[in-house]
Amino acid sequence: MSIIKQHEIHTRRYGRNVGVGLLLAGFIVIIFGLTVVKVTRGDYEPPLGEASE
Repeated sequence: MSIIKQHEIHTRRYGRNVGVGLLLAGFIVIIFGLTVVKVTRGDYEPPLGEASE
């Protein structure tokens, strides 16, 4: 327990930081999910006709 009362701006800043962190985590999850789907479908491979050149 702190002796000095936390200033109101720190409470607001903490809430904003949590929101930005959640948005960043959500963005990372979306990008990771798209990557997993793309890799499992095989879209990252070149077409068969171009691979022999």
